[in-house]
Amino acid sequence: MVNDRRAAIKKLKKLVFAPKAEIETFRKKIEEEFTEIFLPNRVEREEKDIGGIPCDILSPMVYATDRVMVYIHGGSFIGGSRASWRSFCASLAHASSTKIILPEIRLAPKFPFPAALDDIKDVFKTICVEEPDILIGADGSGASIAMGLLLSLKEKVRERIKEIVLFSPWLDFSDDAPIFKTKKLKDEIITVDAIKRTGNMYTYSSNLSNPLVSPLYMKPSMMGNFPEIYIQMGEKEVITSEAERFCNLLRENNVKYTFDVEKDMMHMFQMADEYLNEAHLAIERVGTHIRIRNEEEEEAPGKGAED
Repeated sequence: MVNDRRAAIKKLKKLVFAPKAEIETFRKKIEEEFTEIFLPNRVEREEKDIGGIPCDILSPMVYATDRVMVYIHGGSFIGGSRASWRSFCASLAHASSTKIILPEIRLAPKFPFPAALDDIKDVFKTICVEEPDILIGADGSGASIAMGLLLSLKEKVRERIKEIVLFSPWLDFSDDAPIFKTKKLKDEIITVDAIKRTGNMYTYSSNLSNPLVSPLYMKPSMMGNFPEIYIQMGEKEVITSEAERFCNLLRENNVKYTFDVEKDMMHMFQMADEYLNEAHLAIERVGTHIRIRNEEEEEAPGKGAED
């Protein structure tokens, strides 16, 4: 496959709620661009209500029975759905040999913070009773919700989450975010004005520095018993500096993490796999990491590995 960067950028721009975009037009473009009739890699889909929330259950042909991932889609808090994220999540499920639960979260501005977070909490509480090992996956604005879930849980309950996987995470919507004050930042997909507008549509101004909204405001006292965190993003993203700050915060508080930056790539390049070879390779890296990490845990003393 010959890379077509221009086509990839055109597609991926539809993921970001631009400053002058209309809500319904934005949502429609995401659904038209990213919804696929057939899922890749023979992944099977089942619909199920979990904790009162409609969810897709995406099951690859081969998957580990001792883990499941709950995936929180991006879309600037404003758009996106199970339908438009199914194909991407199916590819991730196949690469990681992991069954994925994809909830239909409520969207802002009709349902502002904490509606989407409450939806994910309802799903999590329900599967906690049924599933042994739980992973959380998210991208873009969904990363805020994923970290909000983690921070909402008591430290003992956090043990149920074995790892968090974040693609191009949005981590700071506050007025004091450095990217809002730095001039001449360039990004092929995102603008700082788009991120600012997204935050203001999601919640009220004085709540933007709430760690449940902007995880970079986490205090060390909030980070007890954190699971490992895997972050994957493109080198050319305007939010890379925020991810670096986040990694520094994790390191300072002894939280294990992986920071996987793809050279010369843009925001959510993984969702343009028909145009970019790097997208396939990146998802394979994440999948391999999840599989190997799980195998290592099974073989660890006290865990017990099956023969």
